[in-house]
Amino acid sequence: MKKANYPEKAEWDSLCKRPGQNDGTVDDAVAEILRDVKQNGDAAIRKLSEKFDGYCPENFLLASEALARAGDALSEKLKGAIDLAAANIQKFHESQIERVKKVETTAGVVCWRKSLPIERVGLYIPGGTAPLFSTLLMLGIPARIAGCKEIIVCTPPGAEGKIHPAIRYVANLIGIEKVYTIGGAQAIAAMAFGTESVPRVDKIFGPGNAFVTKAKQKVQEEGVAIDMPAGPS
Repeated sequence: MKKANYPEKAEWDSLCKRPGQNDGTVDDAVAEILRDVKQNGDAAIRKLSEKFDGYCPENFLLASEALARAGDALSEKLKGAIDLAAANIQKFHESQIERVKKVETTAGVVCWRKSLPIERVGLYIPGGTAPLFSTLLMLGIPARIAGCKEIIVCTPPGAEGKIHPAIRYVANLIGIEKVYTIGGAQAIAAMAFGTESVPRVDKIFGPGNAFVTKAKQKVQEEGVAIDMPAGPS
């Protein structure tokens, strides 16, 4: 980390400038990743995970034991905060459930509006150095309340190829069983196209870096629904 102590005012603009990314470079790299995963499935995921994360597990899907025991690695204070946040999010989104109200607009003609869940959703949860377990709370709980039949989570590994225990704890808390140790544009590709081990989803949610954001934009062009280009942070 570079530190600047009491810089001159003339330096403020340059110090506050965010790092840039050549969009053309990102576009080309992401396009190649999407093609590779679409054509080669799990084999491509393994190769890309090794390349970008330096880690490739035998099975991308986390075992249920790894989710159930995640709380052992967290402090009681953090677990209490997560539990409270989950309860608040649950209460808020339950209030959005609409009862079907039928209206007879004219004799014999009845109209109504009904909200139906997306059958299978994919949630991308940033991990590694910035494990956003709050994102999993804010996406996973509404998906469960809505009645989505299948909720898929992809999150990149941190040190030693492990998923942060807070992310695992939240997944177990809100009843998500399918958590995959996959990150980056390859995770978006896996959820968008499906592989031998990752189911294809109907819509992808969640923020990410420039590569994740570009991947979401590009799979949308191929007919895969996304929430929005959230990020890069």
